[in-house]
Amino acid sequence: MTGRTFPSPPEPGLPGRDLPDGLLAVRAAEGDEDSFAVLVQRHGRPLLALARCVLGNPQDAEEAVQDAFVSAWRRLPEYRHGAEFRTWMHRITVNRCLTMRRRRPPPLPLDAVAEPVAGDAWSQPVRSAERDEATAALSRALADLDAGQRICWILREVQGLSYKEISHVTRTSEQTVRGRLFRARRSLQEAMSPWR
Repeated sequence: MTGRTFPSPPEPGLPGRDLPDGLLAVRAAEGDEDSFAVLVQRHGRPLLALARCVLGNPQDAEEAVQDAFVSAWRRLPEYRHGAEFRTWMHRITVNRCLTMRRRRPPPLPLDAVAEPVAGDAWSQPVRSAERDEATAALSRALADLDAGQRICWILREVQGLSYKEISHVTRTSEQTVRGRLFRARRSLQEAMSPWR
């Protein structure tokens, strides 16, 4: 069913907020836009954070996530319920981000760090500069990782996915995920050693 159009933005107070993802996905596959809107609300922010980490650009991240949800909406009738909806959406989003990176490979800044609040210890100029330099160093270190290691590290350390979920998203074995994470962590540890 590739002729489906993307549903309109979610309305406040949508029914079905307490339903599990699997049931919402079944309803959405049958054309229930409200069920899909609940899924978008439930998973949009984590996917946007993932896309920002991978792409480093908020506008590109928003575009990638929107494209991922449009793709998911069109492909819902193909969705297999063996994997969690969350994992399926992570896979679609990662694939979209990787496609965008191949088309225009920007540097990977980590500007997703929260701004300091007034009175915060980090609000002092020297500490703020140190934080910015450390963030830039981590950004460069992440950019130096190969794509597989970077995606696995982001999915585990930023998104909190399990090894099994990461293996579904990346379409690799759990052993491959563990190996990529080990190499990514070792590389990042070496790159960030001056900041300890």
